Amino acid sequence: MASEVTSIKYEEEFILNSRGMKLFTCRWLPENCEPKALIFLCHGYGMECSISMKGTGIRLANAGFGVYGMDYEGHGKSSGLQGYVPCFDDLVSDCSDHFSSVCERKENKKKMRIIMGESMGGAVVLLLHRKKPDFWDGAVLVAPMCKIADNVSPSPLVITVLTKLCRIIPTWKIVPTQDIIDIAFRDPQIREEIRSNPYCYKGRPRLQTGQQLLTVSLDLEKRLQEVSVPFLIVHGGDDQVTDPAVSKLLYETASSTDKTFKLYPGMWHALTYGELQENTDTVFSDIISWLDEKVASGNSRLEREQKYKHDNGSEANSSKQ
Repeated sequence: MASEVTSIKYEEEFILNSRGMKLFTCRWLPENCEPKALIFLCHGYGMECSISMKGTGIRLANAGFGVYGMDYEGHGKSSGLQGYVPCFDDLVSDCSDHFSSVCERKENKKKMRIIMGESMGGAVVLLLHRKKPDFWDGAVLVAPMCKIADNVSPSPLVITVLTKLCRIIPTWKIVPTQDIIDIAFRDPQIREEIRSNPYCYKGRPRLQTGQQLLTVSLDLEKRLQEVSVPFLIVHGGDDQVTDPAVSKLLYETASSTDKTFKLYPGMWHALTYGELQENTDTVFSDIISWLDEKVASGNSRLEREQKYKHDNGSEANSSKQ
């Protein structure tokens, strides 16, 4: 096991997206060493990075990684109507633009790039990979939203009615669903933290948001075989929010040759923030071991890029002669 970093530098910054909206970004970096890889966090629905993913950022930076997060439009400290996702593709593009710009900085170009997403953030990760299939070196999927569990998804009749209403009142908070906080977060203290966190959205899902989440999860479920990035999935066996059976299906169906699936019997949906302390420790131990293994095995993307440049350079030289 790698020795832990003793001090971490935390920084925040607002950026503008392509639509001129102000988005909140943050990063946790090890201070006394060069990050061994870059990890980009994609938070869950209604959540944010700087408070609810702080534990994740600190643990991963302590293990020697450079960790970057961003609050989506309508989430956390970013601008937009709270809890409102008008277009999921825009949200994915915002992440892609920001994360890619961090990767392209001179000091980061040779570092491995890992995307990590929780719940709805897992869907964001899979769509980031779909958008740029060869860009990312790996993905960590924490209870990913490839299918919304049946007990929190409205009935087909209700979905039909809501889809029609969506065109008229897209921002209304009327999607009927259980209180997600009660069924996602096992630790009562964490539930209270979330309820008192002004940056977490706690109302009923807005119509357009609900419709976007449903559309994305149905689309992902149909196209699991297209996933080719090396990945680790961690999922709680007693998850009532996203379906562990679909995570298993993703593991079995994905065309990735390097894939790992860990199911934790008895654990709930929120594995990195909201589980019993010893369970969270187990999950992070597995995630960090997987990440360290990736770093130790070398950067195949970098090798491919260098080979491509070399081959193309040779071709260019021979055509000049």
